[in-house]
Order: sequence, then C-alpha cells, then structure tokens
Amino acid sequence: MSQAWMIVSGKGGVGKSTITAALGIALARRQLQTVAVDTDIGLRSLDLLLGLQNRIIFDMVDVAHKDCKLRYALVPYAAAPALALLPAAQLGTSADMNAELMGRIVRKLKKRFSYVLMDAPAGLERGVTTTLESADQALLVVTPDDIAIRDAERVISLLDQHRKPRPMLIVNRIVPALVRAGDMYAPQTIANTLDVPLLGFVPEDMAVIQTLSRHQTFMDVKCPARDALTRISQRFLGEYVPMPDLTRRRLWPFRR
Repeated sequence: MSQAWMIVSGKGGVGKSTITAALGIALARRQLQTVAVDTDIGLRSLDLLLGLQNRIIFDMVDVAHKDCKLRYALVPYAAAPALALLPAAQLGTSADMNAELMGRIVRKLKKRFSYVLMDAPAGLERGVTTTLESADQALLVVTPDDIAIRDAERVISLLDQHRKPRPMLIVNRIVPALVRAGDMYAPQTIANTLDVPLLGFVPEDMAVIQTLSRHQTFMDVKCPARDALTRISQRFLGEYVPMPDLTRRRLWPFRR
C-alpha cells in the first residue's frame, strides 16, 4: 500500500531537505518506486540537492492549476530510475496551494509510487498545514540543540491537533566525541524528551558539504553520512538494524 510521508522540522537549517533527498535515493536503490515532493513554494531546494535544477520545466503549482499534467512535471533521477522529483514553484507563495489541491496531487502520486516523501517548509506556517493534511505519517528532523528540540515540540503538538500518528525521529549532525564528553545531547535522550520513536541519527560529515557544493549527493560517496542514511532507510522499511554505539571511540565507519 502506498504511503505519503511528510518530512518536517520546526526549525530551518537542520538538514530536512538533504535527508529527504538521501532517503529517496536509498529507497529507489531498493527498487521501490519513490517520489520526492518539494512543497516549499518559492524556496525550492530538492532540485539542487538531486542535481536536477536544469531539468525543471513544470512544477507543483502548474499541476495544481491544471496548466500541465502530473507526468510532465515529474523529473526522473537518472542515477536511481525508481526515484522522481516533483519540484516546487520557484516563484509564488504558499497561497498558491491549499490542502484540497495538495491532496489531489498526493492521491495521484500514491497511485504511481510506493512512497511519497513530502519535504515540508520549515516552521509552522500555512505551507506546513497544507502538506500535513495529505500526509499519512511524518518524519521529524532535529539537530541536537535546545532551539531545534523546542521547535520540534511545537511540530509534535501540531500533529497531535490534526490527529496524526506520532512522528518518527531523525537526529542530524551528531558529533560522537561531544556526545561522549557530555557536551551534546545523545539521540536517544532527544527521542525520550520528545516522546517519539528514534528512527536513527546522522553524524556531522564534511562529505555532505563537499558534495552539496558540487550539486551532487553524498549517497554516491563512501562516507559515514551515507552509511547512516542507509541504515535509516532499512529501519524505515521495517528491518531490524541496531543503533550504533555512541560510547565507542571508533564510531565511524561502521561495517554493515
């Protein structure tokens, strides 16, 4: 059965879009038909993260307003053919999309794809609630700092208000040495604080920045972040993959 997942964060800059793109690639490499949907109208980013910025002709708003059919707006990701992108409009605002229009698009996508990954805008504004109405489940992305955690609590409250299931948590930009020294929150501590299940965590990794500057994906580079997202994708699919032990000094890289 097809599933629509909203990837959300209260605070901007936590790596939500990067994780959406990487998770989409990981699922597609398992031959699972996946579409990444950029719902941040006016501030699209998934096209750059996937290196598809020069292939955008139509976008979500064009589809919503019936200026083109859905299939013409979908951009295939050549490196993993099971993945496609539905880009946001570069121009416009959240007022160009409402919950009814979003719902119609998501229903069509669920007929074609097993997983619909919706990269929601940061914050709690209209764009988030518009996306929320169409989501079956949510992935909550935070960084291990008090501001991101506090904003995540507001996101969870919003999900509760809309009677959505509790989100699964991904903690991004973990520095194991700081966790061991007690200078950074451990991922499980954050999950316990927010009272949500921990899907996984991603380490701080220079490969992410290096590949981003080249409009490439770190999923094509052997690095700790790629290994972490691979494990997260396995847990996302219901497979049992133990969490890495942050108390070990030689944490990265892991053998899988």
